[in-house]
Amino acid sequence: MGILKTKKNKKFGYTPRYYKNDGEGSPFQIEHKFDKFRKTVGNNGLKTNFKNAMEDLKSNRDRTSKRRILIIAAILILLFLYIIDFDLSIFFQEI
Repeated sequence: MGILKTKKNKKFGYTPRYYKNDGEGSPFQIEHKFDKFRKTVGNNGLKTNFKNAMEDLKSNRDRTSKRRILIIAAILILLFLYIIDFDLSIFFQEI
């Protein structure tokens, strides 16, 4: 009973009776839409996946997505501060 082992998903190898395999793979294999464009798909290990994700982030110089992420993060932080009734007046100096 491996307590620290992660569970592997069961694979189901379905091959229809009258299917002719032409070498391009099974049409019944479930694959994500963007798997062929990602480096982080597969069992590469956590460190390798993180390193590949950081390389992709550094190579992708998309300013609009970064700006959108910063705006969403700022809105979520302000919403959190509003929910916990944080007093923002401590940041503003009254004369």
